[in-house]
Parts: sequence; structure tokens; C-alpha cells
Amino acid sequence: MLQPLRNRILEDVNSTPRRRVLPGPALLFCAFTSLSANQGLAQPPAPKTNIYTCTTLDGRRLTSDRPIAECSTREQRILNADGSHRATLPPAMSPEERAAQEVRERKRAAERAAQLDAVRRDRNLMQRFPSEATHNSARSAALDDTHKAMQASERRIQELAQERKPLLDEAEFYKGRALPAKLKQQMDANDAAVEAQQQLIENQKAELVRINSRYDAELSRLKRLWAGAAPGSLGVSKLDADADEAAPDGKR
Repeated sequence: MLQPLRNRILEDVNSTPRRRVLPGPALLFCAFTSLSANQGLAQPPAPKTNIYTCTTLDGRRLTSDRPIAECSTREQRILNADGSHRATLPPAMSPEERAAQEVRERKRAAERAAQLDAVRRDRNLMQRFPSEATHNSARSAALDDTHKAMQASERRIQELAQERKPLLDEAEFYKGRALPAKLKQQMDANDAAVEAQQQLIENQKAELVRINSRYDAELSRLKRLWAGAAPGSLGVSKLDADADEAAPDGKR
């Protein structure tokens, strides 16, 4: 009795039409928005378009998306996609013009390097000598070393004079005759040593002049820098120029 009832219930369930569930409007909107966003991200940016335009020697106006060979010796205007001016492509230079431009560029580069070097040297100078007192102290120390060297040479000359006396006394025995080889050699060596010391003294005197000239030039420059002149604004000093000229290549 139960079995027929169960079969009837199953038949009723199976005979009931099933409804298809469709996505709601909100779900459709989200899916469409996500798809549009993904498509927007996937699209690469449009390449920037260059438009080259020029007028040839015979008056023809040419336009291209790349530099125009027929106008290589003439100025070419570079336009945006909307026709507005973006830049100007100068005419190609001849070998002579290119060589002249390279010379000008090297000259400008050398001038910039010299200016930077002048700034560096002035700053170093002010750092070494923040006041005139420190500069005077450095001058005195430099001169003192040279004075000591001169005094040492003068003492050596006096010593050589003392060493020469017995040689002269011995040479008196050979007056009017040839000196023995050993004695002559000793006297010649003494003369050479005296001459060498005298030359050293002359060199040291010249060094004193050089030191004073250097410190005089530095002091003159420092006074202007201390007064407010900008480092590098005074140009290259003669002493620096002479030092650069005397320096070996690659060490300037």
C-alpha cells in the first residue's frame, strides 16, 4: 500500500517543470565592469607619433613619420599628432662644420673644467688659510726652511775653507813646481765642493724669491675671497697656470 503512494509522489515531483535560474542585474553589471577594466589594462598605450615636415629647395613641402632624407641639409619641424610644434631638427652638418663644432665643444668643456678647478682651488685656499695670520705663519715656516738650508751651505763653505788651509800650506813647498797628483786632486775636490755649495746658496736665494712671490699672490687673492668674492670668480691665478704648465701630462 505504501509503495503505490511513493511512486505517485515521485511522479508528481518529476512532472513539475524546473525553472532556470538567471543571474541578477547586479551580477551582470559586476561582470561587465570587470571585463571592461581588464580590457582597458590589456591595451598598450598608443605610440607617440612624430610628424616631420620641411620645404625643399625647389619649394616642395614634404611630410613623413621619420626624418626626411631630401631635407637633410635643411631645417625640419617635428610636429605632434594634432599638428602642434614639438621640436626642430637642425640640418645635418658637413664634415667641416662638424669638425668646427667639435672644436667649440672641446673649448667649452675645457673652460668649464677650468672654472670648476678654479672654484676648487679657491675653496681649498680659504680652508687652508681662514685668516691672514695663518697665511703669514705658513709663509714664515716656508721661508724658515730655506733660510736653514742656506745657513747649512754657508757653514759647509766655512768648513771647506778650514780644510783647504793645510792643503795650501802643503802646496807652498811646491811653489813653482807641479803639485803632486794627490794634493792636486784634494785641492780640486775642495774647490768643486765650495762651488757646489755656492750654487746651492744661489738656488736657495731664488727659492726665497719664489716663495715670497707665491705667498704675495695668494694673499692678494685671499683678501678678495675674504672680502666676499665667490670662489672661482677671480679666474685662474698666474701661479696656478704656471704650475699646470710645468706639470707632466696627465697630472694637471
